[in-house]
Amino acid sequence: MAAFDENMIQVKLRNFNGWIYKDTQISKDFQLKDFQSVLDFVNKVGAEAEKMDHHPDILMHSWNKVKISVSTHSEGGITGKDFSLAKKIEEIL
Repeated sequence: MAAFDENMIQVKLRNFNGWIYKDTQISKDFQLKDFQSVLDFVNKVGAEAEKMDHHPDILMHSWNKVKISVSTHSEGGITGKDFSLAKKIEEIL
């Protein structure tokens, strides 16, 4: 699966509210109601990522915020797998 060029990434991002492309990753910052909600969300994201065998970078910061960044490292950029995982993450909320 080859990495998408930047134009294709920007086109695909139009379907994803709040996701941005930067430094060969797509990412989004999420703000939830409290710390427990962040923990629950991260665990659900982890379970979906494990099913897909495609693992994002997850950064919990502050007491109610988490940043998720996705890329296909083996392809050196963004592929369809990244957008599939981003879609699953959006469905968790």
